[in-house]
Amino acid sequence: MPVVIDQMSEEPIYRQIRAKVIEAIATGELAPGDSLPSVRSLARDLGVNLHTVNKAYGVLRDEGYLIMRGRSGAFVAAAGGAPTRHLAAEQDQLMARELLRLALAYRARGGSEPAFVAEAARQARAAYQAGEALAQGDGTDER
Repeated sequence: MPVVIDQMSEEPIYRQIRAKVIEAIATGELAPGDSLPSVRSLARDLGVNLHTVNKAYGVLRDEGYLIMRGRSGAFVAAAGGAPTRHLAAEQDQLMARELLRLALAYRARGGSEPAFVAEAARQARAAYQAGEALAQGDGTDER
């Protein structure tokens, strides 16, 4: 799972790492039980402080995406069973707020509601199809 970060981005690096791991899980590049690079290894590869990677892994653990097994490291949690209902509800609220923010920005630029909904649907299809392609072995990723 290659992680590429943008040092010039306004988004904090730990959030960029978080997003890349979630994307890899969603597309099937990472499956339940797969191990992630160690905190030290990923920090070294990215050229960032190990506390930054540790924070990203901690957030992913708290959100139910990862399981931490002491000195064994970080592993992808089982789908559906990891986040508690409370955390799942928080994630749903976060998604709703982000969608609202995006919709308002699109509207402010003169975009229409049908165009926004169509683009959101296109992106959702792309996200789900990417995961299905990898699950069927149609992706270019070879594990």
